[in-house]
Parts: sequence; structure tokens; C-alpha cells
Amino acid sequence: MITYQHEQDVAVLTVENPPVNALSPGVAEALQAAIEKANADAEVRAIMVIGGGRTFIAGADVNEFGKPSAAQYVAKLRACANAIENSAKPVVMAIHGAALGGGLEVALAGHYRVIAPGAQVGQPEVKLGLIPGMGGTQRLPRLAGVAKAAEMCAFGVPVKAKEALAAGIVDQIVEGDLRAGAIAFAQTVAGKPIPRTRDRKIAAAEPAVVAALLDQARKKMRGQNAPLVAIAAVEAAARLPLDAGLAEEAEKFDAVLRSTESKALIYSFFSERAAAKIAGLPAETVPYEIRGAAIVGAGTMGGGIAMALANAGIPVRLKETTEETLGRGVNNIHRNYASAVTSGRMSQEAMDQKLALITPQLTYDGFAQADLIIEAVFENLGVKQSVFRELDGVAKAGCVLATNTSSLDIDKIAAVTRRADMVIGVHFFSPAHVMRLVEIVPGKTTRPEVLATALALTKKLGKAGVRAGNCHGFIGNRMINVYGREAQFLVEEGATVEQVNQALYDFGMAMGPLAMFDLVGNDVVLNITAAPGAGGIRQPIVLPKLCSLGRLGQKSGRGWSSYDAKRKASPDAETAALIRSTAAEAGIIQREISSEEIIDRCVLALVNEGARVLEEGMAQRASDIDVVYLTGYGFPAWRGGPMFYADTIGLPKVLGRIREFEARHGSSLWNPAPLLQRLEEAGQTFTQALP
Repeated sequence: MITYQHEQDVAVLTVENPPVNALSPGVAEALQAAIEKANADAEVRAIMVIGGGRTFIAGADVNEFGKPSAAQYVAKLRACANAIENSAKPVVMAIHGAALGGGLEVALAGHYRVIAPGAQVGQPEVKLGLIPGMGGTQRLPRLAGVAKAAEMCAFGVPVKAKEALAAGIVDQIVEGDLRAGAIAFAQTVAGKPIPRTRDRKIAAAEPAVVAALLDQARKKMRGQNAPLVAIAAVEAAARLPLDAGLAEEAEKFDAVLRSTESKALIYSFFSERAAAKIAGLPAETVPYEIRGAAIVGAGTMGGGIAMALANAGIPVRLKETTEETLGRGVNNIHRNYASAVTSGRMSQEAMDQKLALITPQLTYDGFAQADLIIEAVFENLGVKQSVFRELDGVAKAGCVLATNTSSLDIDKIAAVTRRADMVIGVHFFSPAHVMRLVEIVPGKTTRPEVLATALALTKKLGKAGVRAGNCHGFIGNRMINVYGREAQFLVEEGATVEQVNQALYDFGMAMGPLAMFDLVGNDVVLNITAAPGAGGIRQPIVLPKLCSLGRLGQKSGRGWSSYDAKRKASPDAETAALIRSTAAEAGIIQREISSEEIIDRCVLALVNEGARVLEEGMAQRASDIDVVYLTGYGFPAWRGGPMFYADTIGLPKVLGRIREFEARHGSSLWNPAPLLQRLEEAGQTFTQALP
């Protein structure tokens, strides 16, 4: 794991744990042993540590944090860091690629740090509900100051080489050969007094700075505790000697490691990776190469998908039917890229390069050369079938034909072609160039290679691809139907629009359900939530009236709420009156409703429907459902997704509440899913039963 070499009077220790040199069990112990060996080696005057392959040390092994042996694992990491800092000979850390989390903490324990120009360093532990646990909160502020260290530990954003140098985190940027440059640097410091991090002076934390960081963390990372704990741990470095600070950090780390927040975020981390494993898809399946793509439809979805493809370097033709609609779509693309340039997220040169990859057009010219064609037209089966008939006549053999439908039957769309085996659903979420989720929906005859191509494409686009079954609404929209249904029922029964939105926002959702409807467009919601076979079951009665009155949401300025020119929401008195009168006409007696009931009815409706989705095989595993909701629907990551959330509160409680709602509202809406009942009786959980 650690190779030991002599370069004149420098011991060169190379971490060899491919692919990213994670601190897997045994690595820290081997590094500590190599440090001790170098200290005992009379020919060595300085020590240099470097990573083999493409990176320094990417971080700790996340697999270890969920095990009963996690405490012992972390103790060995801490012992390694302390051994490095206490070395009697100077230790130079040579950073290339990335030094993240535990990787940066190893580097901080060294006496000097040099870095390659393209490398970056960071403490991203908060993204797993953790804080640095092997000295990062204590050593980093001694180098970079409390404010910078707290920012890095609380928000997890890595910094590049130049910024790291300016902050004092590294001592030198090495141009050219990093290994040779680091050895030369080590030779210059050999025999000099060792500047241990523990001895560095640190300015007291300014209360106003700490308060501002805490406020920022509460806003940016709403509902999460780990960022606040990270700031408190960094602040402690300014008032405690290193050993006492390390003890406080260890206590705080152990507490967050045991938290539900950390368990949920670690679960989410692994769930997204598990989603790429498709049952029945042979590992040796080779995806088709996508060298060029084409899109039919330049609306919000088509334009966003074109940007996603261009962002990944894939040339794309974008077709519309009229100059007006094509111009509008192209203008939206320009505006989105220009916004990224204005905000500093993209250079003008990069914008120009991406725009050059998008070819707007009114014909099918060039479609015959495309390896992938995506249909992104209006959500209507007849319209989509018409487009696919045309595509069947222009696409080359071997071209993947994909539909961006959000709810329609893939097989019915594929049936109008002579190549149903080349058709697949790729449901992007709006805005497609931003949202990470893509539901991948194969039909009955879709080739394995086509499914593998869709998976490879989503990975290339930097998105989370989740295989979904071919049912109405697939996973996400099928479940959001019942979530939105309950939100509407709640306002019909007496809750205010603002109360429903606020309760779910406080729960951690990105926005309330009725605010989401107004954002998407109430007409769109009405179209996609009209599930087949719903006759005789209570249906929302206010939404159709809002649509008939032209109250479509943000795009019309009025919906469930009113919107000003900047789309800021405020209560709409006329909508409130409409809700009351509509409820009265239907004989619904309004009452006071608690936030607890709002949360339980909306979220547990998701859970109950999710259990049905699992039982029917429309999702492979519970974690796939959670990935859909974490990456596509704004479910709080620190709750792990609806199915993991159900496990954390306990399936007996979940089933009990559902049975309460069944008794009050009827079995047609609240009949407990059979899978939920079986798991509860067996004392199992969703994630245990379907890993």
C-alpha cells in the first residue's frame, strides 16, 4: 500500500491504493509504519509523501463509517495523523489531483505542503453529515485562519491550488514534475527547525464572523446539523491547545457519526451508485457510442436537454416546426448560458464553444447521421407517436430513439416504429441542464445495448440515471400524484395554501407542493396527474377550476398564490375564497389542521405508493426510489429519501398512521400497501428487504 524509496537523503513514500488512494483499512497503518521507518533510517534527512496514480489521497473509506468497527477505524486514522505531525524529520506532502477529507487531513499533519497547479484540496465531510475527524477542524484554522477553515469545513467546497496557496494551506505550487519538485523542496528544509502545525499561532475567532457563518450555514444547508457542528469545532481551535481541540473534535465527530443525518447522507451516497446496477443487464453489455445527437422540440425540455448534451461535448441538432418557436428556444439557451457567464460560473469562451455544438433547424437535415435522437415534444401520446413515425423514416439503423415522456406508455410510442427494440424512455427533469435526475424506462423489447447506452449517457452528462418500470408516471410522477393529491385535499379540508407549503418546506422539501405546482404550471400538473382508472375515487376539485380561470401559476402571475414581476409569492385572497366556496359546494366541512398532519399525509402517501411501486417491480430497490426523490423532487438528502425516512421513524408508526388515515378518509385512498404490511409484521425495513 505504501512504497518506500530513497532519493538521496529523502525517503519517498508513495500511497498505492488505486483508483483514488482512499484511506481504506490498512493504508493509514502502513503510512504510519513508513513514517516510523524513515525516522529510524540514518540515511534519511527528510520525508516526502505522494500519491500514486492520478491523485494524492481522495479521502477516507466511506464504507467503513457504517460498520460497528467505525470507531476503531477512525482511531487509526487519527493515530497516523499524529505520528506524521510528531515526526522528528520534516515531512513534505506532495499534492496532485485531490486531497479531500481525510486526504487533506493527512496533508495538514505534515510540516510542509507543495501542490501541482491543477490540484485541489477540501473538507467535504458535511456532505455525508460528518465533520473532519482526524484533525481537520484543528489544523486547518492554524494554517488558513478560522474564517476560511470554517467556511471549508461547513460547506465542503474544495479550493484550487492558487487559492490554497493564498490561504496558507500549502507552501508552494510546483510547476512541472511534482515528484522531483517535492524532493527538491524536501532537501531544502532538511535539517531546519520543523514548523509543526500544532505550534502555529491562531487568531481568536471574531464573534461576528462566526455568527455570519452560522447564519449562512442555516440558510444554505437548511435543516442540517453537521455544518453548525463543524463551525463550532473550528471555533474551538482558536481557544484550545491542539490536543484539547483534537479531543473536542473527536467527541463532536463521534456524535455526528451516530446521527440519523449522517446515516441518511451516507445511504444516499451509496444509493446513487447502486442505481447504476441494473438487474438482468449483463456486465459485459457494450453501449453504443454517441458521437452526435438530435432533438425534436426546442421548448423548455428540448432546449435544456440540448444544453446538457453540449455541456458534455456532444454535438446536437435541435429541431422545431416554426421559426418563432425555434427562435424562442434558442433565445432561452443563450439566456441560460449568458446567466452562467455573468455569475462567473462559465467563461465567455466556454459559452461560445457550447453554443457552437448546438445546431438549430426546422428540418430533419442531418438526423440520419445522429447516433441518438431524443423526442421532447408536448406530453400527448398521439403527438409523440406522430413524431416517432417520422423518426423511423429518417434515423439510421442502430440509432437509439428516446422519448422524454414523463408518464406515457413507452411500448405504445415504440409500437408505431419498425424498431421497437431501439426505443427507450429518458425522462429528464426541468431544467434539464441543471436537474440531475433521469428516469430510464425500457420497453418490453428494448435491447440491452440500448439500456446500457442510456445509462452510459446519463453518467457522461453527470446525471443520476435510475431505471424505472413502464407504468403511468414511472416512479417519480406516479408517486408525486398522491403527494400532490393530499396537499390539495388538505386545503379543501381547511388548511391554507401557505400552511401546507410552509409545513413541507420546514420538513426540508425544496419547496411546498402547491408552490411546486405553480412553478411547473397547474395545467401541466392537471395533465400528468390525471391517472387512468381513477373513476369513483375522490379527486381534487380546486385545481381544475384554477386552470379554467387561467390561474396557471407563475407563468400567468396567479395560481395557488399570487406572483409579482420577480415571481415572489404572496397569499391570493381570491384563490382562498375559491377554495372555501368549492369545498362548501362539495359538502366538505373545513377544520383546523396541524402541520404534523400535513407532513404525515403528504409524505406517508409517498411512502405507501412507493411500497406499491416496489412490489410491482416498477423500481428495482427502495434506494432507487429515494434517489429519484433526492435528485429530482427536492426531498431533503439529510432525511435519505421517502423510503429511508419511513425506516427511520419505524414502519409500525408508518403503518399505524396510514391506518388512521384509512379509517378517516377511506380505503380507496389509504389502503396500506401489502409490502408495507408484510415488512412491518416481519420486523423488517424497506432498505433491509431490498438493498
